[in-house]
Parts: sequence; C-alpha cells; structure tokens
Amino acid sequence: MDEKNQLNIELNAEVAKGAYSNFSVISHSANEFVIDFLSMLPGMPKAQVINRIIMTPENAKRLAMALKDNVAKFEAKFGEIRIINEGAQTPNIPTGFNNSNLQS
Repeated sequence: MDEKNQLNIELNAEVAKGAYSNFSVISHSANEFVIDFLSMLPGMPKAQVINRIIMTPENAKRLAMALKDNVAKFEAKFGEIRIINEGAQTPNIPTGFNNSNLQS
C-alpha cells in the first residue's frame, strides 16, 4: 500500500482493552445491519449485550468478506477451525427488524 492510501488509526487505551464476546446476534433493515455482541454465562438464562455495532449494508458486506479472508488465512496457518455442536439448537434469534424495534 502506498503512503497516500494509508489510514492513520487512533486506538485509545479504553477501547484497546477490548471486550470478550462468545455470542452475537445480527439483525438488519433495508438501511443498516446491527451486530450485537453478547456474553453468555453457563447456566444463566439471560445474555448481556456487551457492544452494538451499526453498519451500512455495504460495510457489512465488506466486513463479511474481510472475515472470510482472515478465517481462510488463519486456517491455512493453524489448521481448520472446528465448530463444536454444529447441529445444536441455538436460542431464538431475530433475523430482521424495523427501526421501531431497536432498543438500547
């Protein structure tokens, strides 16, 4: 990448700490994708939303492409990522929403 195309990214200390998520829910409308990152504890009936990211459909597709590329690179280096209980039941997850249903 040449210098004129480089992006200067600032990462403050609080954001750099990150947050652990072991579950996510993705919803969408015609104008946006909403990705909720959750933390589910074993034996607890309720999951807590740790963070919510709202993206345009174009940027959501770019993210999906970047994740696919990075997973392929990871697997080429470290081996296949196995999904345990791939056929297991998952909680009832909404597949779409309208803006009036968004809650914080």
